[in-house]
Amino acid sequence: MFARFTEGARRAVVKAGILALDAGRPALDADVLLLGVAEVRPFSLAAFTASEADVRARVDVRDARSLLATLGIDLDAVHRRTRAGLDAPGLWSLRRSRVRPLRVTLYGPLGEIPLAMHSRKAIEVAMWRPGPVTGEDLLWGLLADHANGAAAILRDAGVDLAALIREARVPTRRTA
Repeated sequence: MFARFTEGARRAVVKAGILALDAGRPALDADVLLLGVAEVRPFSLAAFTASEADVRARVDVRDARSLLATLGIDLDAVHRRTRAGLDAPGLWSLRRSRVRPLRVTLYGPLGEIPLAMHSRKAIEVAMWRPGPVTGEDLLWGLLADHANGAAAILRDAGVDLAALIREARVPTRRTA
């Protein structure tokens, strides 16, 4: 499934998978996918004004940095030493189960994590457009599903959703 993804979009999904694995989540949820998009920023949208810290404050990823800092351990330094090169998008794959076609799993050297319903839907919506899947398409997929909470997170972070939707050219009504 990653064959059509641009390097930036692939990096955002891989980053989200690593964050979900580090947090001990059973599946990659849409909120963590939004955090991965916010951290990597695989687009140049001026209307996407939320910073990584704004989104991280609204997404529970159980960050152990503060606890380890009290012990004198720098978690970022540990990750750099132990995970050098393991977050390269080329080492990761996104595959649909042959037995259960609604199950999509992200596989990589740090582990595997299935996509939750809303994140799977966001990626499938992003793949609807012809051509390569870009960061804007991932954002479109996240905003297309109102039940996943991505729009609420961005609104709480101070993003003007109407301006973001216009700039990203997200379709706002169905054309059948």
